[in-house]
Amino acid sequence: MAVILSVSSSSSSVPAWLPRGSRRSSASRAALVEARPSSVSLGGAGGGETAIQPSSLSLSISSRDRANDMQAEARALARAANASVYSPQLLSLRYGSRPVKVLLRALEVLTALGTFAFQLFLDQRGGLLDQRKWMRAAELRRILTRLGPTFVKIGQGLSTRPDICPPEYLEELSELQDALPTFPDAEAFSCIEKELGLPLDSIYSSISPSPIAAASLGQVYKARLKYSGQVVAVKVQRPRIEEAIGLDFYLLRGLGFLINNYVDFISSDVVALIDEFARRVYQELNYVQEGQNARRFKKLYADKEDILVPDIFWDYTSVKVLTMDWVDGVKLNEQEAIEKQGLKLLDLVNTGIQCSLRQLLEYGYFHADPHPGNLLATPEGKLAFIDFGMMSETPEEARFAIIGHVVHMVNRDYEAMARDYYTLDFLSPDIDISPIVPALKNFFDDALNSTVSELNFKTIVDGLGAVLYQYPFDVPAYYALILRSLTVLEGLALYADPNFKVLAASYPYFAKRLLTDPNPYLRDALIELLFKDGRFRWNRLENLLVQGRKDRDFTAKDALQPVLKLLLDPEGEELRALVVKEAVCVTEAVVLGTMIDTYNSIPELMRMLISNGSLLGPFKMNYDEQERLLELRDRVFRIWSLLRSSENFDPSLLQPILQVLQEPEARNLGGRVVGGVTQRLAARLLQQVLRSPVTVSNQ
Repeated sequence: MAVILSVSSSSSSVPAWLPRGSRRSSASRAALVEARPSSVSLGGAGGGETAIQPSSLSLSISSRDRANDMQAEARALARAANASVYSPQLLSLRYGSRPVKVLLRALEVLTALGTFAFQLFLDQRGGLLDQRKWMRAAELRRILTRLGPTFVKIGQGLSTRPDICPPEYLEELSELQDALPTFPDAEAFSCIEKELGLPLDSIYSSISPSPIAAASLGQVYKARLKYSGQVVAVKVQRPRIEEAIGLDFYLLRGLGFLINNYVDFISSDVVALIDEFARRVYQELNYVQEGQNARRFKKLYADKEDILVPDIFWDYTSVKVLTMDWVDGVKLNEQEAIEKQGLKLLDLVNTGIQCSLRQLLEYGYFHADPHPGNLLATPEGKLAFIDFGMMSETPEEARFAIIGHVVHMVNRDYEAMARDYYTLDFLSPDIDISPIVPALKNFFDDALNSTVSELNFKTIVDGLGAVLYQYPFDVPAYYALILRSLTVLEGLALYADPNFKVLAASYPYFAKRLLTDPNPYLRDALIELLFKDGRFRWNRLENLLVQGRKDRDFTAKDALQPVLKLLLDPEGEELRALVVKEAVCVTEAVVLGTMIDTYNSIPELMRMLISNGSLLGPFKMNYDEQERLLELRDRVFRIWSLLRSSENFDPSLLQPILQVLQEPEARNLGGRVVGGVTQRLAARLLQQVLRSPVTVSNQ
């Protein structure tokens, strides 16, 4: 009996102090490849043999891996039990009794920011405020960089807030990166040993002598685990970073109170904004929380073959040390290096856009720090997400409202767009939207001269930012952060293709969701898109199907079922009336179109005899009416062809639809269609009898 045991390192880490046998069994994810026989025989009690199927053994090992992983995560959580959280009250108690330290840092911060504010004042007095916006924006970026990691983070946050900063500042601050000087390696290695409670040489067989990368809150080393040989990334937190950040936020919060009380042109609550970002930065200081964020992100989004999320080694993770899979890759802003690997930047950007849309609109859990350094192109062509310290969530209502907002933009329904801002929490319910509607109309009437798919996303963001800046908007953090994510991706794509449009790349996802999602809000948005003034816009449906089929998750079955359920809803009588009228028109178009084609296919002499020499033929309708009928018939056939040619199309998918059509309401619907068609054909027949060219109304 020959059995080959293939072992690869597990995502669950096993401490090096475990006995060798225990280490091997729990550290490996095993797969058995058998030669003969079809079962593995293990010695049982009494000398007998018990046959165990390989799949059962693999399942058992996999279950044991999961159990070990959960235990390791529990141990990591226990180590993080006393992790610091942001508390304005605690900061006040800590630094209220240290006036000298506070004063020195305050002088440093206020000197830098005060000088900048004074220059803005002089610009305003001299009438040069607008002229010098670009210069001052660049100066602010340099000041924030000099002030250290807290202010780098604040600057990055401001770069996503169009309700606070004019467009010039948004663009300049978006250039801030988390690149800071490294701290001594000896301190980093000492931190690892202290946090994990083990000598360095008992954890790693090798570790890079200097950091591979440095960010605002920590630096990263490349190492090889001693117990498994797994290559890992080890992120170590900067020493005394919590002290520096705590003091900075204590001071910034005080500054926020001053701004709220004395600066009228900023409408947002600055103290609340500072508290929000402080909580996020403090979350980044807890690397166990970051590990959990990575696991959740991996579970939700790494199901796609082109997305890679590194896994966490819990036994080597603590509040200040994070150990995760090493990812070989190139930063997404290094186009030349990407292309040298035979990859296309645009393909990777499209992958990022689709993943961002899923994050924003499907599950609502998204990567909130998506600068290019956190997105890597792997040699296999996958897009790898790294650094999960800063995450955010989109409320469920807002996910659907955003899709509806796109529909309202396509329809140029600016009043509905303005009302969407209530659902999106951009505006409080007591704000009057009437002055906002003309501002939206002025901007989008110009922007929508092109088709929506041709719009540049950054143009829309900048234009909306100008509107938001003029009115009392309070843009939620989740929305500002996802806008940043998409603008970053579009900016990367524009280097490779100046004509790239992120909205065009997003269309298939929006179309698929509109056609297949049974959510009531999205079904209403679909109806709003397809019906106008009591008429069905077949061109819109055809375009949605063309775009939706580009999304690899689209299926015809999913596109048909929600529509049928909507039609049969007890409250859907108004929609059913519209559908009946349209179904009558379509049936008439198919019947008469077939008759017209048949008539046109017979010899000309016979046609002259049938129509008594009339060039209009026997149907007594003008050419325009014939063209409309044939165009409607052909469009419906094209739509059916699109459904049939969808991936995994199977005629059996019509079976549940036929079952739905057996419902009493559906049979009534069919009867109304048959009655309407009969009346229209009878009118056509009467027209033929009377030989008068009467046009049948589509009403």
